[in-house]
Amino acid sequence: MAEEKVLIVDDEEHIIELLKFNLMNAGYKVFEAYNGIDALKIAKEENPNLVLLDLMLPGIDGFDVCKEIKRNKNTKNISIIMLTAKGEEIDKILGLELGADDYITKPFSVRELLARVKAVLRRAYSNIDFDENIYESQSLKVDFERHEVFVNNNKIELTLKEFELLQILIKNKGKILQRETLLDKIWGYEYIGETRTVDVHIRYLRKKIEADDKNPKFIETIRGVGYRFNQEEK
Repeated sequence: MAEEKVLIVDDEEHIIELLKFNLMNAGYKVFEAYNGIDALKIAKEENPNLVLLDLMLPGIDGFDVCKEIKRNKNTKNISIIMLTAKGEEIDKILGLELGADDYITKPFSVRELLARVKAVLRRAYSNIDFDENIYESQSLKVDFERHEVFVNNNKIELTLKEFELLQILIKNKGKILQRETLLDKIWGYEYIGETRTVDVHIRYLRKKIEADDKNPKFIETIRGVGYRFNQEEK
């Protein structure tokens, strides 16, 4: 969680300070913006995992910020929770139709908001909108529909768990995924202190897809946190 980034967008300083304090205590890296223009700039530069987005903003409102984030190919996978003092059903529906992942009405409890943040981030790892059914780089090709993997045009055999692990890493490429998240998403049970299963499968996967599994290009180890898939230059 220490590597997950949250952008808070609100024009009320006390709201930002309250959320920033609690999110940082929960282990998130936090950015802040007080208007829509700055929010879009930070979203593009920092590519946070999630945006807590107030609707009533000066200049560009929250609806337009959400629309722009979801329209941009570089930011469209950022999760969004809308924050608003409004309680009308139409606002909630519009926000969700524009691509927001959740909606919470002020006033809210910090505990509830943190729970929503955690839930949205967990869902994001398995629900990312992936444009293509095929990933291809200079040496690696993965067909997600056919469950086929090729290294230097040679088909290789992966176990089901190895394929699922490779798939979730690729579909979240550039993002650090915790061992606990991978364990939960792929093996289907909550983290209970034993993440060696993930490490073992990563080791086997590297032997099959990396040119040199001791110096991997694709699957990077983030010490003490988890793993990240890096795009190989085409």
